[in-house]
Amino acid sequence: MQLWLAAKSGYEGVAKLLLDREDINPNEVDTKYGRTPLSWAAQGGHESVVILLLGRKDINPNTSDSRSGLTPLVWAAKRGHKRVVRALLQRVNIDPNKAETRNGRTPLAWAAKRGHKRVVKALLQRVNINLNSAETKTGRTPLSWAVENGHEAVVRLLLGREDVNPNIADTDFGESPLLWAAREGHEEVVKLLLEREDADANIADTDFGETPLSWAVRRRHKGVVKLLLGRENVNPNIAGTKYGKTPLLLAVRGGHEGVVKLLLGREDADPNIADTDFGETPVGWAMREGHEGVVKLLLGREDVNPTIAGTRYGKPPLLWAAREGHEGMVKLLLGREDVNPNIADTDFGKTPRVGCEGGA
Repeated sequence: MQLWLAAKSGYEGVAKLLLDREDINPNEVDTKYGRTPLSWAAQGGHESVVILLLGRKDINPNTSDSRSGLTPLVWAAKRGHKRVVRALLQRVNIDPNKAETRNGRTPLAWAAKRGHKRVVKALLQRVNINLNSAETKTGRTPLSWAVENGHEAVVRLLLGREDVNPNIADTDFGESPLLWAAREGHEEVVKLLLEREDADANIADTDFGETPLSWAVRRRHKGVVKLLLGRENVNPNIAGTKYGKTPLLLAVRGGHEGVVKLLLGREDADPNIADTDFGETPVGWAMREGHEGVVKLLLGREDVNPTIAGTRYGKPPLLWAAREGHEGMVKLLLGREDVNPNIADTDFGKTPRVGCEGGA
């Protein structure tokens, strides 16, 4: 029996007999997958065979297989074989940061992605471990993977290290760990990240140009929104670059009264910022969508301007409410002294009174 086959099957006795032969090459790879005996033993979690192989001084613990490019340590970390990982890390010459060649994912990244807490803990004990190694394909760090998948215990371990960078965004979507956590609604993970003073809560992604707060609002993660707004340096007025909508505008358009209330609770939240697509303010969108409860909340702010017309259609909020037949909201606006009921739109020149009768 060949050594790699004995290692793959976990046959310690057979492997020992083969290793006692002078003509045996402990690093010889199989012809189909290009994997060493150590690679097979590590993947299968065969601790006793791994220890037996590592007892050879001429064993190379860092050989990547030719098909998938994974080292024995990557295989063990990926499969969550903590005892095998610990055994491999006993070798002084093992490289704990050597990534698989296909996507550049390190043993730590694999363990973090799959939530293998004890494997992560073992890897972090190595002084030369690189916590911030980004994959060549996606630019994701171990922290990024752990955060996205909601592995709270792993995130806690990683953030417990001062040398971890909590702000590295991936190259795929430009999302930071905090953005991933906010987007997926992982409240406890968000809380852990916000406990780090160096965590930047305003980093926007490169795809939509939206911040963690915007994504939490989009996905209706009220608890996450509350956590983010509790951070003084969170800017509640950053609009996405793709649609030009602030978090408040996103919440208003979706009719999320609870989230709107949270946002308006911040004195620095500007209720008059219009989007760049239609030029509509939060009041304008609330009128268009018929969200009466949201309108009441917005009009409760002294600094709200209920007369700003959108730039695309030139309709003030009152005209939108009249056009859509929202009587309750029309009454709310007419109760304001600063609302002129005779202002016409710039598109058709119609006033709210004429707009109620139909038309564009």
